[in-house]
Amino acid sequence: MLTILTIFLLQNVLLVFLIDRCLKWWPRTAGRHGVMRRYWITVFIVFVLLPLTGALLPDGPVKFALAAAGNIWLGFYVYFGGLVLVLLILAGVIALAVRLVRGAGRKENAAGLAESQKKALFRYLAGAVLCLSFAGGLILMVYGMVHAQQTKVVTYDLAVDKAADEPGAQLNVVLIGDLHLSVNSRLSMTEKMVELVNAQEPDVVLVAGDIFTSTYAGLSHPEQYAQALRGIQAKYGVYAVYGNHDVEEPLLGGFPLTPISEAFRSPEIEQFFADSGFTVLTDEVVTLPGGVQLAGRIDGEKAGDGTANRMSAARLLEGIDPERPVLVLEHEPVEYKALSEAGADVVMSGHTHAGQIFPGNLIVPFFNENGWGYKRLHEVDTFVTAGVGYYGPPMRVGTDSEVTVIRMTFR
Repeated sequence: MLTILTIFLLQNVLLVFLIDRCLKWWPRTAGRHGVMRRYWITVFIVFVLLPLTGALLPDGPVKFALAAAGNIWLGFYVYFGGLVLVLLILAGVIALAVRLVRGAGRKENAAGLAESQKKALFRYLAGAVLCLSFAGGLILMVYGMVHAQQTKVVTYDLAVDKAADEPGAQLNVVLIGDLHLSVNSRLSMTEKMVELVNAQEPDVVLVAGDIFTSTYAGLSHPEQYAQALRGIQAKYGVYAVYGNHDVEEPLLGGFPLTPISEAFRSPEIEQFFADSGFTVLTDEVVTLPGGVQLAGRIDGEKAGDGTANRMSAARLLEGIDPERPVLVLEHEPVEYKALSEAGADVVMSGHTHAGQIFPGNLIVPFFNENGWGYKRLHEVDTFVTAGVGYYGPPMRVGTDSEVTVIRMTFR
């Protein structure tokens, strides 16, 4: 907890310092004795405190309202702070270049003119940095919030080299996950997702975890969301696994403030899954009609009982029929080699959000064998859905909210 709070505070102290320097260079905001500068710094600090107070207050309407506002602020903060830093570096390069060019060969009696021009240049650059950063952060925040609500359907065709009960049998799988129902959720988005899922006429729907965002109480009218999810229509049913955020824990900027030993799944979350019509698989294997075997894994980060304990891939799949297709559903895209060696043919996950907001979509591939989409790894077919919801800022920039369809054909 102290580490996360320290990092959060250091980041904001640095950003406040940079903004203060820009305001000091820009006379329009300096005002008499710097009154306007202190005013804008105070406003910024108030917004910074939104996610902090939303994380530390006890559960209640005030906490959840502040958390919702804080998440929106974080979406603006990410791009505003990033643009301030990048543009300040660029402004410094421009100022240095101008100074070198105009200062080359300048005579001593022109030094006063050179100094005034230098101050004017700093003023213009400081104003440009603040205006462009504010406008850029605001535009990207609004775009990201609107775009996050526009769920798309992504479709894959996969030939599995194992036989089902009938030669050439097909299985239409719809994979969803990472709804992250919480303080910024909209019921209309969940209802739209259900419509998209049903439009695919699925044989089976698989839910790859993280239905919640580390709190049940933060979701307003959860019974309405459960009713909407219960409207999913699948021939063979809806199967789900829990994710690392289907537990109760306080978050700051998306990072947990308590250790795994305090991350427990509440009875309310478990009941919500049942009320939604989900059959939850916790380190167990079921056989679908047609002979296709489906294994659901406990999350490898947070099992929901204060531990990270779960079955190994080998133990989970030790009783499978190796001649029949084996599908594995687990929240995080990990342990592909172990699952392949244990007999898995297809592994389906979520968790990454495909990076959710730029530049996260460029970073995710460096930390995951499959960060998003389809890849064949270690002789196993892997799918990672970008998910339907959002984590932290209710935004998507550079990625899409998606429903993933996998049309499987068996030998």
